[in-house]
Amino acid sequence: MPNLSNQITQILPINGKTIKLAGRLLREGESVAFPTDTVYGLGTNVFEPVAVQKIFTIKQRPADKALPVFIAQLDDLSLVARHVPNIAWPLLREFWPGALTVVLPKNSKLPIEVTVGQETVAVRIPNHSVCLELVMLAGHPLAVTSANLSGQPTPLTAQEVATQLSGRLPLILDGGPSPDQQPSTIIDLSVTPPRLLRLGKVSLESLKEFLPNLVVPSL
Repeated sequence: MPNLSNQITQILPINGKTIKLAGRLLREGESVAFPTDTVYGLGTNVFEPVAVQKIFTIKQRPADKALPVFIAQLDDLSLVARHVPNIAWPLLREFWPGALTVVLPKNSKLPIEVTVGQETVAVRIPNHSVCLELVMLAGHPLAVTSANLSGQPTPLTAQEVATQLSGRLPLILDGGPSPDQQPSTIIDLSVTPPRLLRLGKVSLESLKEFLPNLVVPSL
């Protein structure tokens, strides 16, 4: 993993100027923390292996834990996923943008650092204007995970991000408190029948309307 030198971390309110700054940093392979529709996230260029490795270093994230990916529109799925099953499309049109993460067979162009050797990728379109604008400004999907040290509480404010990660990244965008503390629901669509991996904001009842054969592991 790359060495992480102590740096000045700016905490800036979200406006047109700071959004553009964040977009430039992301294009340059830096990591930026920002609000999402769940908790604060830490993102970087999904196609830059060194940038992705920096996320692991910043968070002290276990090396075998893959990173989720944010895209801005359905048409971008082909950039990160090799195949999308037919049963997925009605589901995605209903719940995206939103707090539903789906696991799909990965595009071979995704760096191994993102998927940590797995043949799948977890992806979603967040329901948050800042996230969507950052993906578009960056010009590519973003590898995004919660903006905390691994094993520590997930941050709901920019200050909570700074408490854990200050000095490890150049910029934290302050968008106020997180609107929702629930994580995204995760389902695996790379297997047949599809399987629930984590229950979050999207309810099981809602999923069953689209995936009646969804496998739900016993809790």
